[in-house]
Amino acid sequence: MESMAKQKATTTKRISNRRARHDYQLEDSLVAGIQLSGAETKALRHGHGQLRGAFVTLKDNELWLINATISPMSGIPISEADQTRSRKLLVKRSELKRLISAKEQGRAIVPLELLTAGRYIKLRLALGRGKKRYDKRETIKKRTTKIDMARELRNRN
Repeated sequence: MESMAKQKATTTKRISNRRARHDYQLEDSLVAGIQLSGAETKALRHGHGQLRGAFVTLKDNELWLINATISPMSGIPISEADQTRSRKLLVKRSELKRLISAKEQGRAIVPLELLTAGRYIKLRLALGRGKKRYDKRETIKKRTTKIDMARELRNRN
């Protein structure tokens, strides 16, 4: 039928913070909205963003995403200062209170990934506790033993 509206194919680019699972012992996660300009939104939909080195902080009872980079692309100029500017996160008041109490207990709010699939661009956050160096070594050791066991099972068959 020609009278139906055209459906545009949306390609979802995964923008994630891969170091987060290595550096933090993550607990429960939640999804927050993010305040962006139009150029930033379009650049993120095309996958031109990074969460490496980004963190979430509290200022005046509001959540802010600091140090996340949104790169310009052809036809979409983003000034040098706006690429790493602080961006306000939008959460419900009850979630904000829960995050504030977790922050007071010494846990970190870690940005995990930018979700660009739906109508709005969202940010997945998680509460985490920083891993010590020996915890990281222990995680690596567990992973290598798991891989070795899987390799042994494959070789036996």
